Amino acid sequence: MAQQLNLPDGRNLDYLVSGAKDGFPLVWIHGTPGAYMPPPSLVTACEKKGIMVISFSRAGYGGSTRKQGRQIVDYVADTQALIDHLGVERCLVGGWSGGGMFPCPHALVSAARLRGCVAALCVAGVALYDAEGLDFLAGQGEDNIVEFNAALRGIDELQKFCAISRTEMLKGDVAGMVEAMSSLLPDVDKDALMNGNGMGEYLHGTINEGLKISANGWVDDTMSSLKPWGFELSEIKVPVIVYQGSEDKMVPYAHGEWLVNHLPQEKLSKHLMQGQGHVSIFIGQEDTMLDELLDVAKL
Repeated sequence: MAQQLNLPDGRNLDYLVSGAKDGFPLVWIHGTPGAYMPPPSLVTACEKKGIMVISFSRAGYGGSTRKQGRQIVDYVADTQALIDHLGVERCLVGGWSGGGMFPCPHALVSAARLRGCVAALCVAGVALYDAEGLDFLAGQGEDNIVEFNAALRGIDELQKFCAISRTEMLKGDVAGMVEAMSSLLPDVDKDALMNGNGMGEYLHGTINEGLKISANGWVDDTMSSLKPWGFELSEIKVPVIVYQGSEDKMVPYAHGEWLVNHLPQEKLSKHLMQGQGHVSIFIGQEDTMLDELLDVAKL
């Protein structure tokens, strides 16, 4: 069950502390759309490894107050306020998209700007919208293309798109969610969500929590992706691990390639994986990802 923090600017933030009670902190970033609940398989792995998981709903999701017009860089202030409230001085940061595409820039800005961040994990993350040498929409599923074209026409058009999609996502079960997202899911991801491992139920739950009041968080995430992130990748001075799958239709493989070519090379560990999708790349890899994160952070 979420707790709530009142932020310095008066907004509220839904958050959860789970995993190992007195473990080394990991700030976990949810996907788009989504909410504060981390994947149960991740929490179980963290408990085994002595890691405490700190997670929260970004502005506009669930019970977290909206911050319209936010940039990617604004995520740092909310995170800093939360970890200061919890007495955390050093932490890991990680995110897996889990339904959308925006934990990666939030993980990267944390690696660049969050005080005390010692390493970051980015799984299936998006590149800059106007990145040189990258066709941002190439290889994305039809729903993403429609969504971004709506966003390019303005926030009112995007609000209409997200409102319709929200209704579709909230009214169904896991199978209905998979059907609603079918243009974004290659077969490997559909199998991963429907094979009884609990991931489908988790994603259905976190999306429903994030969208229970409105689609504002989703709208603001998408609009923020069209703007400059507000920081430079060259600012990153801590280790970063990137995972990307070749079959991903939410965040195409080319985005992962762009990121690994533009992140500081001396701090980078990269895993560009053939045959994996947006969802399948995470399932069963939690222990491996956490072990590498602990290793590069020298913990």
